[in-house]
Amino acid sequence: MIVGMLTAMPTAALPPSPEATPAARDRGDACPGALRLHEADDGALARVRLPGGVLTRDQARALGDAARRLGDGDLHLTSRGNVQLRGLAAGCGAELAEALDAAGLLPSPEHERVRNIVATPLSGLDGGGLRDVRPWLTALDAAVCASEAARGLSGRFLFALDDGRGDVAGLGADVTGRATGDGGAWLTPGSVRVAAADAPSAALLAAETFLRAARSHGTRAWRVSELGLGRTELAGLVRDRLTAEGIGYEDRAEPVGATAGPSPGVIGDALSVHVPLGRLTPAQWEALTVAADRELRLTPWRGVVVPAAGATAARIAGPPARLRTAGLVTDPASPWPRVGACVGRPGCARAHADVRADAARTLEATGRPALPLYWSGCERRCGHPRGDHVDVLATPDGGYRLSAVMAGRSVRTTSAAGPSRIGAALAAITS
Repeated sequence: MIVGMLTAMPTAALPPSPEATPAARDRGDACPGALRLHEADDGALARVRLPGGVLTRDQARALGDAARRLGDGDLHLTSRGNVQLRGLAAGCGAELAEALDAAGLLPSPEHERVRNIVATPLSGLDGGGLRDVRPWLTALDAAVCASEAARGLSGRFLFALDDGRGDVAGLGADVTGRATGDGGAWLTPGSVRVAAADAPSAALLAAETFLRAARSHGTRAWRVSELGLGRTELAGLVRDRLTAEGIGYEDRAEPVGATAGPSPGVIGDALSVHVPLGRLTPAQWEALTVAADRELRLTPWRGVVVPAAGATAARIAGPPARLRTAGLVTDPASPWPRVGACVGRPGCARAHADVRADAARTLEATGRPALPLYWSGCERRCGHPRGDHVDVLATPDGGYRLSAVMAGRSVRTTSAAGPSRIGAALAAITS
């Protein structure tokens, strides 16, 4: 039976890394923002940058209100801990900007698309990590917004601030600052250890060095991987810039050790909540804002950390908790954290299928997958993860192509004629 449903394909490599190949583009960066909206099939789209995913309760309410008044009402979490508002009405840009500015979500209109900063979401809450990186986050965001040069970064450029546990350090950021056991910070690019107090400014200097290198090499690179320089050469340029700015550094080996994003449930003085497929309804968003004592922290794994005193976290995690009844995930045994998807149809014109609906139906039928699944509506694979996973790609003929991706390479590939065949295909490819 399986032979009739599946078509084996030869092992294939993923596209090679562009690290040694300068980017060649004939257009500027069109990445959407809060002020530069993108026209999608379901209306205009705004992407609101939230450094570290941090929102005060008042800011969360303002975002929810804007989504209800101006868009489809839902809030869509991204793989960088940001929020997208979709289905926005034509001509609402000025009203949206006014609402975001009033909520303190537009500290610098000139920098709003480049405030891409992920940070360890549990930092300072669970006793893990080596230091609380929230002061780094505040300082780096302020430094980026004050930098004239940083306006030249693309909307895709990413900073990561890791408290030493290795969660966001594995997200492939362009500039990473990671806390070290001796009280400092390991910086890449640069591959050096700097003093903790210098970590935010060193991170910004590394980004500015990238921009200088791109200009001097005549490229329109948006990411460090597109620059066309080897790691050693770029590290040397960063070190030279640190020296010129009076920031001392030491040669150190890269810190080892990594962890995944937080599982659902009570963790220290916080509740970790997973959002199925990253889409929050107005009722779910309201439930989160009610649960928050002071702030929410959106994660790069399409979840939300609700900081709270331990007793409060336990109360809102247990039945009949409002979060669970709203359809959010607080059970660490849930299969949902292992399933992701792009927006698919009908929101994206490029998509060949309603991948979110197909993902939900498949999960209901098959249960917890052996490997994480990521469903993509087209070859662009927006938001796909970096680690080992099954790539579930919609094809123009109404079917799906499934690839087991291990260590960055597609090691097994097969096809399914339609969504109803996905379960058998998964069993074949992960056995």
